[in-house]
Amino acid sequence: MLNNLKLFFYYILLSKLPSARFTFIFSNIRVWYLHNILKILDKNGNQSMIGSNVYIGRANKIKIGQGARINENVYLESVKIGDDVMIAPNVSILSRMHEFESIELPMSLQGYKKEKKVIIGNDVWLGRNVVVLPGITIGNGAIIAAGSVVTKDVEPYSIVGGVPAELIKMRK
Repeated sequence: MLNNLKLFFYYILLSKLPSARFTFIFSNIRVWYLHNILKILDKNGNQSMIGSNVYIGRANKIKIGQGARINENVYLESVKIGDDVMIAPNVSILSRMHEFESIELPMSLQGYKKEKKVIIGNDVWLGRNVVVLPGITIGNGAIIAAGSVVTKDVEPYSIVGGVPAELIKMRK
């Protein structure tokens, strides 16, 4: 119950603080709250930046490393984010999907598939409007091009893009 109240306070007030003006002040307030109250920032959240309207689903299943940059309108479910990760605006990181096997029952009534945690390594860059599906592991130093849908694991130091995301090239 207390965790729900803490999340409610985050959504009703802190997530609405602007990103544009006085970015460092409002971001620091969000970082302090996420570290000290919701306990989702590793270490002390030093040098992290959290934009406005970041959705935190299941705060107890989210860990964010040091120096993370999470821009506005990002959707986070069950995820472990490494150090120095850059997440552009409008990224969705999903940990569960709707069931849809039965044609006898509306999909909205079939519930969800089993939750699968997403793991994002250190020094990763997710471009604008990226969607990461449940259970994906993104290796250290990877770059995900804007608008990509990540449907399978991404090797360390690779650049992937497209729908579904495919290898473009390896970083040198």
